[in-house]
Amino acid sequence: MNRSNATVLSQPGVPMQVRNVSKRFGAFTALDDVSLDVAAGELVCLLGPSGCGKTTLLRCIAGLERQDSGVLYLGSRDVSDLAPQARDYGILFQSYALFPNLSVEANIAYGLAGSNRDVVRKRVCEMLALVGLTGSEKKFPGQLSGGQQQRVALARALAPSPSLLLLDEPMSALDARVREHLCTELRQLQRQLGITTLMVTHNQDEAMLMADRIAVMNHGKVEQYDTPQAIYNRPATPFVAEFVGQGNWLPFQRSSDSHAQVGGLNVRLADDTGHAASGRLFCRPEAITVNPVLHQENLFPARVREITFLGNRCRMRFELNHLPGHALMAEVSSHDLPRLGNQDIVVALPPASLQVFA
Repeated sequence: MNRSNATVLSQPGVPMQVRNVSKRFGAFTALDDVSLDVAAGELVCLLGPSGCGKTTLLRCIAGLERQDSGVLYLGSRDVSDLAPQARDYGILFQSYALFPNLSVEANIAYGLAGSNRDVVRKRVCEMLALVGLTGSEKKFPGQLSGGQQQRVALARALAPSPSLLLLDEPMSALDARVREHLCTELRQLQRQLGITTLMVTHNQDEAMLMADRIAVMNHGKVEQYDTPQAIYNRPATPFVAEFVGQGNWLPFQRSSDSHAQVGGLNVRLADDTGHAASGRLFCRPEAITVNPVLHQENLFPARVREITFLGNRCRMRFELNHLPGHALMAEVSSHDLPRLGNQDIVVALPPASLQVFA
């Protein structure tokens, strides 16, 4: 393995560190000089579309794939060349990988091989209580629901008390209601145990619900590594803005330090939007105010093209009168629909919600 381009200094007290890791499969670059740290007790999500490199990174950390270059630290130990069983992690796969011919208790005890029988029995009981499956120890995986199987797999991963927990899309096989419930349960359990956790997902809602920080990946690189709030509210790149949540884009030409021309409209910008002469303005649908009761800046006439009912809110598609053919979205409360009246509306684009991408 080539380490020539790696920064080979670990940071004491940081449980997991990835330094300049690259991985290629033939001509395809799966990971391109990736670096990130995971703090003690933190839950970090690797988020991105299929093929972005998130699962490859997890497999390199687990030792299931060998990186071509770069260094991996677990605590102060360089684990880059260690076999998987020597890396002190627990892993929960997408498929759970339970042994169908073994009981629940035997599945959980699998990672405790070599320990005293009484120690194993006590630890299995602790794990069953922890995941809420006390009384199910004699059942087999085929007798359990998907959510229960996931809990057994989690208990098996946690039984050896690993320094690091790796989760490979653990919720993808579950329906939406069960997934949300188990996401909340898993997050509470992770906080209770204080176990450092790295989780792979392509589901934005899972990442937002569970993560302390999110690494948004694209084409083998980390495009932004930050809190869920920062990634949603201030995306660092156009890809992050488009991949995470919904958004609106408006072509602009800068007319002054504080204003830009969008079609025939003069739009005021916030003071911290940079100095790009042209590009695109980005804003979230919920940042747009429709028919504001109070006076706001950047008020423009528009025409509604479509309203989609989403339960407690509605998504409104509209076009600015001075920018026809360019569809935008706003989100409004369902209770506000009667107040909005007919198809002719006025929208406010608050300067603080407009982000400039050159």
